[in-house]
Amino acid sequence: MKRIIFIGLLLWAGLAKAADVYTLDPMHTYVEWHISHFGFSEPTGKWMVKSGTVTLDKTKPQNSKVEATIQMDTLNTGLAELDKHLKSPLFFDVVKYPTATFVSNKVTVTGKNTAKVQGILTLHGVSKPVVLNVKLNKAGVNPVSDKNTAGFDATTSLKRSDFGMKAYLPGLGDDVKIDISAEANRAA
Repeated sequence: MKRIIFIGLLLWAGLAKAADVYTLDPMHTYVEWHISHFGFSEPTGKWMVKSGTVTLDKTKPQNSKVEATIQMDTLNTGLAELDKHLKSPLFFDVVKYPTATFVSNKVTVTGKNTAKVQGILTLHGVSKPVVLNVKLNKAGVNPVSDKNTAGFDATTSLKRSDFGMKAYLPGLGDDVKIDISAEANRAA
């Protein structure tokens, strides 16, 4: 009887270990956006993701999860005056809404290393469902940090008006393309 309980505990421990928790690396994780500027150009900006976790379940990838928080005042377009303008109440209002968050609620595996990750994006005080098209680039030991690392890319699009940002519509595009690049290190 004790042997059966011991074997059961070993199996349970093995199953529990099937899901690993990774912490997003703020030096290698960002959200980049692209928007039409009155049809003349497509400016880009980015935020560095300061915190978040990714739970990877190797045996049941559909049970994987992601949570991320963006400090909105990290917005960077490479143009100081534009950054100041976009951080103002006219657009992101970073004083009133200092963070944006994404919390996944469903993962649908679409290929060997791809998935659709559904979740709730809270931005500018508004929470809406968003679907990320995610690709797992690589998982393994990072040769620089010697940490178990997982790297991902993701894309999505959204309408800024859905999040209460309507300044200069329709000239300044409503459709925003999002590209995400992330590295996460397995928690010790």
